[in-house]
Amino acid sequence: MELHEYSSHDAVGLAELVRTGAVSAPEVEDAARRAIEAVEPELHATVGELIEPAFDASRDGPLGGVPFALKEVAPHARGQVTQLGSRLAGEGLTGAVDTYLMQRFRAAGLRVLARTRSPEFAFNLTTEPIVHGPTRNPWDTGKSVGGSSGGAAALVAARALPIAHATDGGGSIRIPASLCGLVGLKPTRLRMPIGPGLWEALHGMAHDFVLCRTLRDAAAALDALHGPGPGDKYLIPPPARPFAQEIETRPAPLRIAWTTVAWSGAPVDPACRAAVEAAAGALAREGHAVDEATPAFDNDVLIRALMGTWASGLAQRVAGLERATGARYSRDNVEACSFAMLELGSSMSGVELLDRYGDCNVVSRAIGTFFEGYDALVLPSVARLPWRIGEVDQNDPTLGAERWLRKLFDVYSPFSAMFNITGQPAISLPLAWHDGLPVGVQVVTRFAADATLLRLSAQLERCFPWADRVPPVSV
Repeated sequence: MELHEYSSHDAVGLAELVRTGAVSAPEVEDAARRAIEAVEPELHATVGELIEPAFDASRDGPLGGVPFALKEVAPHARGQVTQLGSRLAGEGLTGAVDTYLMQRFRAAGLRVLARTRSPEFAFNLTTEPIVHGPTRNPWDTGKSVGGSSGGAAALVAARALPIAHATDGGGSIRIPASLCGLVGLKPTRLRMPIGPGLWEALHGMAHDFVLCRTLRDAAAALDALHGPGPGDKYLIPPPARPFAQEIETRPAPLRIAWTTVAWSGAPVDPACRAAVEAAAGALAREGHAVDEATPAFDNDVLIRALMGTWASGLAQRVAGLERATGARYSRDNVEACSFAMLELGSSMSGVELLDRYGDCNVVSRAIGTFFEGYDALVLPSVARLPWRIGEVDQNDPTLGAERWLRKLFDVYSPFSAMFNITGQPAISLPLAWHDGLPVGVQVVTRFAADATLLRLSAQLERCFPWADRVPPVSV
C-alpha cells in the first residue's frame, strides 16, 4: 500500500478497504509503520520503538485492521510499558491486564503499534516532558502540539495514523485537537468504560476516547467503544440508535448560546473569537435560535475546585507509582510544577478534599441550570492560537501550585475544565484557520446528549469543511 493512498483514508475508510479485501490488514499496518517513521524525526510524537508485533486485535471488529496508538499516560494493555511522561517512573511500568477499554479496542479491531507522548502525569496543555522532550506541531514545528494528548494529535494531524487513543481530564483531547486541526470529542462521563483498576478517573473528571480527523471516525469509535463495564459506579442512558446514524441526521431546531468571553477575564485571541462568531452565524442561518449568553459562576471557585481535585488525584497516582517502583518523588525526578502540586495534594485532609467536591458542585449546578434554557453552547476551544514550544514550562520553579494552575486554566485554556467537572459531552472542531494555523471551536451539549452534539457537529462540518486541510509536515 502506497503512503499517499494510506494517508488519504480515515479509519472508517481503511476498515472498509480491509473488509472488502481491497487491501490486507498487514499491508495497512506496514504502511502505518512507514508513515510514522517518515514524520517522527520532525514531530517526536512517540515513545520508544514501535511495538513489534502489534497487540492482538479482532480481525472482524468494526475497525478491523486499523492502526492505532496508546497514550503514554497509564498501563491500559497487558504488556504495555508506560513512564507517565516522568523521570520518576524510571524504565516504566508494565501493564499486567487489559483495562475494559483496552478490551474494547481489541474487539473493535484496532491494532496498537505505538505509544504516544504526553506531558508529565498528563498535567499540562503542551507536550514537552523532560524525560522525552517536546512534541512538535505539524502545522508549524516551532509551535506546541497541545496537551496532554499531544503525541496522539501530532501523528493523527500528520496523517501517520487515522485515529489514536487520547484522554481528557481538563481539556486534554479538545486542546490538542484545536491546536492541530482535529476532531476532539470528550464523550459524556461514563460513556466509556473505566475499570477494572479505577472506580472513577480523577474524581470522575477524566475521560478516555480518541483523536481523529473526521466526524464519522468519532461516531464509529463511539459506537465500537461505548457502554458500561462490570461494576461501574453509575450508569447513564444508552444511545437510542448508532452514533454513526446521528451524523447523517439533521438536528431539529435548537436553542443555542454562544460566548467568546473567558470566565477568568483573560484576553481571547481575535481569531478564536471570530471563529466562534462565524459558527454561531452559520447555525442561525440553519434555523436554530442563537443567542449570545454564558453560564454565570465564580471563576475563583472553579480554580479552587481544580486545585484540590487535581492535586489530590496526582498525589494518589504518584503514591501508587512509588509503591510499584520503590522510588520517591523529589525535586530531582519530577518537574517543578508537578512537585508543587504533589506537595499540595499530599498535605490535603479528607475534609479539605470534600470541600473541593463542594466547589465542584457549585460550578456544576450553575452550568446545569444554564443548560435548562439551552440545548448547546458554542465557545472557543482555547483562548490562543498555537503557542510557542517552551512557553508553558512545567519545570518553572517560580510558579508554585496555584500560579501554575491559573496559567493553564485562566490564561491559555479557560474554556475547557468546567465541562470535565459537569461531565457533559464537548467537542473541538477545526472550523477555521488563521495564518496557516488551525483554530478550534468548542461545542457543548447537555449531559448524555452525545447524539445531539454529533448532529450539530456534522451540520458545522458541512458549513466549514476541513477534510482537505493538510499540514506542512505530513505523510
